[in-house]
Amino acid sequence: MVSDSNNGSVKDFIELVKKSRRGKLKIYIGMSAGVGKSYRMLQEAHALLKNGIDIQMGYIETHRRAETHALLDGLPVIPRRNIFYKGKELEEMDLQAILSRHPEVVIVDELAHTNIEGSKNAKRWQDVVDILDAGTSVITAVNIQHLESLNEEIEDITGIAITERIPDKILEMADEIVNIDLTADELIARLREGKIYDKSKIELAIQNFFRSEKILQLRELALKEVAHHLERKIDIEVPKQIKLRPERFLACISSNHEIAKVVIRKTARLASYYRSSWIVLYVQSSGESMDKIKLDKQRHLINNFKLATELGAEVLKIKSDKIGQAIMGVAEEREITTICIGKPHVNLFQLILRTAVFNELLTKIAITETDLVILS
Repeated sequence: MVSDSNNGSVKDFIELVKKSRRGKLKIYIGMSAGVGKSYRMLQEAHALLKNGIDIQMGYIETHRRAETHALLDGLPVIPRRNIFYKGKELEEMDLQAILSRHPEVVIVDELAHTNIEGSKNAKRWQDVVDILDAGTSVITAVNIQHLESLNEEIEDITGIAITERIPDKILEMADEIVNIDLTADELIARLREGKIYDKSKIELAIQNFFRSEKILQLRELALKEVAHHLERKIDIEVPKQIKLRPERFLACISSNHEIAKVVIRKTARLASYYRSSWIVLYVQSSGESMDKIKLDKQRHLINNFKLATELGAEVLKIKSDKIGQAIMGVAEEREITTICIGKPHVNLFQLILRTAVFNELLTKIAITETDLVILS
């Protein structure tokens, strides 16, 4: 008789085997139509073919763009299936033909596409999951506006309701995400040259979707999404002991408003230099509770919190009489690389000798990889 724990172990092993056999997923992402996602996929297909990889075109949409369409020459294509729907003959990607052919790599364009009613899956991204599960790797493409979590934000920017969406988990599944980036001027120039839409649609597009301010916002969202993906990938794949930690600063302030202001401003400059996140921490001891410190000190403290927020910090307020322990607790939890404190009024050596807080803080810092910066 097999125990439940053994059953669990077998199931875990089966999942590992399935995962190892699973195809790899590469996603080309862009801020809008016309940035060159399909073009880049086709270029990659030619490179893979030259290197002896069994690659097939599962579905590619060239939108009759001459440069893109020309790249189809010489690439093996799995024919689309024809479906009669509401009196019209329509073409869809042939999922079953791809699964039967079982190439090493397949190109699947238009990831957010909704399949015709009666298809095996409602959405093309679900087709892609089936292909990956069958052990075939997929190269696909999507625009940032189709991402589910950004739906409301995109609608606010573009004024257009996006009905075809993909869940965020698809990006999380990706082994590689490539952002096809253009400046707003480059994209509008491509549009004016007729490289995106037919000439009859150009002026309307420029007046609506392809306005510089909209493109800039979409571009920022695309860049951020790819950066987040890379960060997630590093967090998952790189062992913590060898991981190059991003700089994170912790500015520790007290109710001494002059020193606090210096610490906040100088830490803000450090964080800006390293392009890193930073936190302002105020540990309120029982001796500094609001009923024990003067009103002007309370006002200065609130103003310093406001200053920190304006400069881009996250503000944390903690009540504790074990100040050193509280600081190190936050530093450990938030993976802080550098703790910033203000220069004390008295001789530092005397302070270290006389003050339990700094003694405790320095002792704890000594056994971590955290830097301590004293700002004058």
